[in-house]
Amino acid sequence: MKNLEIGQIVNTFGIKGFVKVNPWVNDITRFDDLKKVYIKIRKEQKEFEIEEVKYHKNQVLLKLKGIDTVEMANTYRNAILEIDRKDAIPLKKGQYFIADLLESEVYSDEGEKLGVLDDIYNTGSNDIYVVKNELGKSILLPGIPDVIKEVDIENKKIIVHLLKGLV
Repeated sequence: MKNLEIGQIVNTFGIKGFVKVNPWVNDITRFDDLKKVYIKIRKEQKEFEIEEVKYHKNQVLLKLKGIDTVEMANTYRNAILEIDRKDAIPLKKGQYFIADLLESEVYSDEGEKLGVLDDIYNTGSNDIYVVKNELGKSILLPGIPDVIKEVDIENKKIIVHLLKGLV
């Protein structure tokens, strides 16, 4: 199964090889429990053992084994951090990994195909589901129970209720 993306290296920190990570997780302290991560650059993936975790202004500072200088750390800037799916925190009922939702076909509760789920981002108050139709036009749907009615991970299908004024 596919690894899960948990953040992006956005910069270096200090001179000892720390990398600064924008976390893509609900609780950034979850990095405390990780022993290893994968760094994905283009199509390549490298495994790194985590030596130390610090936090600074809603970002995670990681010291990875084998990255010991600012110059080495800088080569990983903009790379994506991933973890094994087995290292993920178990989800509660009704929660899903974004990776499992992406590319799902999205239908209205009236049976109309709206498009394919292209992206999900968080606004602070709720998630926004970006659905692209065949023409490439995006529909933005709030990830709230009034709109997201049914999620079928196995069949990659999402049923939504279009509130008045959404589309």
